Amino acid sequence: MRRAPRDTEESARRITRRGLILGGSMLGFMGVLAGRMRYMQVDQADTFRLLAEENRINIRLIPPARGLIFDRNGVEIAENVQNYRIVIVREDAGDLEQTFAKLRSLVPLSDDDVERALREIRRRSPFVPVTIADQLAWEDVAEVAVNAPALPGVTPEVGLTRHYPLGEDFAHVVGYVGPVSDHDLGKLTNPDPLLQIPKFQIGKVGLEAKSEDLLRGSAGTKRIEVNAGGRVMRELSRQEGQKGADLQLTINTGLQNFVNARLSTESAAAVVMDVNDGDILAIASSPSFDPNLFVRGISIKDYRNLTENDHRPLANKSVQGTYPPGSTFKMVTALAAHEAGVVTAGETIYCGGYKQLGTRRFHCWKRGGHGWVDLHDSLMRSCDVYYYELAERVGIENISKMARKLGIGIRHDLPMSAVAEGLAPTKAWKESRRQESWMVGDSLNASIGQGFVLASPLQLALMTARIATGEGIRPRLVKSIDAVEQPILTDGPIGISPTTLKQVQKAMYSVSNSRRGTAYRARLLPEEYKMAGKTGTSQVRSVVVNNKTVPWEQRDHALFVCFAPYDKPRIAVSVVVEHGGGGSTAAAPVARDIVARALHGSLPPMDVFPSGERDKIAEIWENMPLRRDDTDGTGNDRA
Repeated sequence: MRRAPRDTEESARRITRRGLILGGSMLGFMGVLAGRMRYMQVDQADTFRLLAEENRINIRLIPPARGLIFDRNGVEIAENVQNYRIVIVREDAGDLEQTFAKLRSLVPLSDDDVERALREIRRRSPFVPVTIADQLAWEDVAEVAVNAPALPGVTPEVGLTRHYPLGEDFAHVVGYVGPVSDHDLGKLTNPDPLLQIPKFQIGKVGLEAKSEDLLRGSAGTKRIEVNAGGRVMRELSRQEGQKGADLQLTINTGLQNFVNARLSTESAAAVVMDVNDGDILAIASSPSFDPNLFVRGISIKDYRNLTENDHRPLANKSVQGTYPPGSTFKMVTALAAHEAGVVTAGETIYCGGYKQLGTRRFHCWKRGGHGWVDLHDSLMRSCDVYYYELAERVGIENISKMARKLGIGIRHDLPMSAVAEGLAPTKAWKESRRQESWMVGDSLNASIGQGFVLASPLQLALMTARIATGEGIRPRLVKSIDAVEQPILTDGPIGISPTTLKQVQKAMYSVSNSRRGTAYRARLLPEEYKMAGKTGTSQVRSVVVNNKTVPWEQRDHALFVCFAPYDKPRIAVSVVVEHGGGGSTAAAPVARDIVARALHGSLPPMDVFPSGERDKIAEIWENMPLRRDDTDGTGNDRA
């Protein structure tokens, strides 16, 4: 059926209109597209060029050199040494089994080393270098370099690692470093990007950990070109980082070595402090360990030997260990009582061997008693009953207040791990911690350094230094940072009557120099060496034991504190020998030798000791692992 001409014309008009609309839309879209292309290619050309450049160039961190640590005379304690290592790139190595076989013929690689490296290789991308072995000798690295054509993908490299040249002498002071762990990162809210670098070393314990922010330094950067797969093509530029700060300690290396050697294999600790400025000249905990074992990655066997040793070599007994101070605490009780005016220096108290308190007897160490004793005799002969009486008169609050004034019961600010607070107990403390009321018997026990009282060797040395000078010096371990001297801190005069202090000092002098003194056998002869000291023995069990017949771990602790020279004090020394038995026999001879070495500046001549002790001392010293001992005291061991 033919359409009418009119219908045909109407249809043609509709088609033309639709075509125009469609064509206009296409032209509009193409215009928008062209405008957008111009905007991106012309107006935004610089922005996209930068983005492309960032895809091609990466910025990576360069680990800085760790700050060095020196003793007070400039002897290096912690250094950075070259670490020779071998790395492998899997995609360049070809047959890994064959490559490892060739490599093992050149350098010492155990089956464990190979297995560990293979596990790491499987975890990483094929173009990422993986460390096969580190801490290698130069000869091993040179051997690999010479045979490089036969070892595809294997490359010798050199970096820096921490090393402690004096080993055990400073293990508890400086501590050690180790690779960053997930545990380390978990403790930080905003970790330094440096810590993300594989095997980056940070301080784990001791000064290395406490001064980490100072020693670490800041990272450098390098710009490297990478391809689309992320593989490094070349290094474009490099900016080195800032080295960590160098620390100079107050410790004298020669004296530190002597103290460690004199403590020998005992479970013990000793502290030597300058009484005038608080500088710690030596601080040792025995037995010690080699911190380099931890830097390299300690073996299971070596770690087990340390953790299973009943003498606890990993514990820093000098600041972490707290002990009942025993009779070394009697100066605190004496000062508290005399300052409170409840007794005078010349007043005598009768010791019949015990003090009766209700139905209980508090015994003196001398069962027959000391008779009538005053302040001087009570310290010189270490009478317990005298101090029981003082404690009942003065009360625990005054005793504890005096203890804190002398540095006990306070956590001192030192950059060392686990610095203990000790304990100067009060009535409120016992009610809060034990939900019990304070008893008079508690005060009697505290008066002779037993019961709840606890002090560290550091606190005992500080107590002695403050008694020697009457000044509230604070302990200082870091002498300078990047050659900038650190301030000497003091709380000023401790507020004890000079007359009372003098009475106590004279009594301490008699302890070491009177024939009736408990440390007379450990005396020094020349006037410029004479000590003022106090022996102490603290029980580790509630019942009195015979130290010669019980196992080692049940014996009493032995303590001794002193300052010297008596007329013009320079140093204070504290010694604690765990389960040593008696302060006069186990601790005082050690302190005597330390004082002689510290005052002389090197090994002193034998004529400074009593003639009857010289053969014994010479034999002990002959077997001590000393380094050269120079006359100026800066040497590292004995000539």
